[in-house]
Amino acid sequence: MTAQNKKVRIAVLISGFGSNLQAIIDACRSGYIPNAEVCAVISNRKEAYGLERARQAGIAAVYFPLKPFKDQGKSRQDYDAALADLVAKYRPDWIVLAGWMHVLSMAFLGRFPGRVINLHPALPGAFPGTDAIRRAYEAYQRGEITHTGVMVHLVPDEGVDVGPVLAQQEVPIYPSDTLADLEARVHAVEHELLPTVLRKLVLGQLQPRQAAAEQRTNPTT
Repeated sequence: MTAQNKKVRIAVLISGFGSNLQAIIDACRSGYIPNAEVCAVISNRKEAYGLERARQAGIAAVYFPLKPFKDQGKSRQDYDAALADLVAKYRPDWIVLAGWMHVLSMAFLGRFPGRVINLHPALPGAFPGTDAIRRAYEAYQRGEITHTGVMVHLVPDEGVDVGPVLAQQEVPIYPSDTLADLEARVHAVEHELLPTVLRKLVLGQLQPRQAAAEQRTNPTT
């Protein structure tokens, strides 16, 4: 394979069901994300169904737990450094955090500057961290918000869900919604927005450095 037709390699880090992983796999194999492939799927949870999705697709599936590091008295930074070594072996062009429930330190992020992307089921500045959909639903019930959303952003440092935004989309909340209704609507948007961002990155239609610069210039966007 020549340099001109070498596939863009995407490593995906997951902790759970892997529906967004599946959306990426499908988008690569359909050609929606052109000339790209998922090169590895890594999970910090052995029971994560996303690992089975990877196996079924013939993609390297690796369980990489934190507990052995803790048992040896090692730090989260030690784990992140070892995780970076593991990911680097697959030579990824992009690293996608798709439901990865672990805040990465610079021991990992410093190895892949401008190449780590996170999906978060909320709009910029809203509901960082875990259980974002549930917290948005509860805020709506209290009359504090009228909608929620999804964003895809760069992960330049250890801040939680605060990196330069690559794309965002609002998700409506309706009075008749149950939490399950809202979760389904948010996930449907995730499954479209994340592959769209990756498609634009692969095609050169979205420049992460430009997004980062714009975010520094106008941090409220």
